[in-house]
Amino acid sequence: MEEFSQGFFAAVEAAFIEFDKFLKVAGEELQAMADELEKASDEVTQELQERIIPGLDEYFAEIIEPVLDVYFNLDLDLTNEGFEPFVSYVHPSRTQNPACQGCSNYHGQVYGGNLLVCAIHPTGVEAETCPDWEQSIYQV
Repeated sequence: MEEFSQGFFAAVEAAFIEFDKFLKVAGEELQAMADELEKASDEVTQELQERIIPGLDEYFAEIIEPVLDVYFNLDLDLTNEGFEPFVSYVHPSRTQNPACQGCSNYHGQVYGGNLLVCAIHPTGVEAETCPDWEQSIYQV
């Protein structure tokens, strides 16, 4: 039985020695691959710096800079002075559309400078009263 134990331990020790050799060779191979990747990365970086980046500078100088020059030389008034919204509301009053006061049909929106009084009478009525007047439930 002692011979079996000695043989077993010798086989296990040989297996560990072989596994250690395998790990060393695999480590050396991985290091070689990492070195090659580093070299390739350096070559790509150098290629970018020598060929592509100068080309981008040329592209920027020829295409982008003129566009930016035009944009920055435009005399744009970006302040809100004189800004009118596209749609605004006009309340009926004693002087403007008096027959529409309190009417549920009244729209009162201004579109492109034109007041839409209501769908029935787009420009309002000339008379003091409107034949289509209906009490608004939202009247204050």
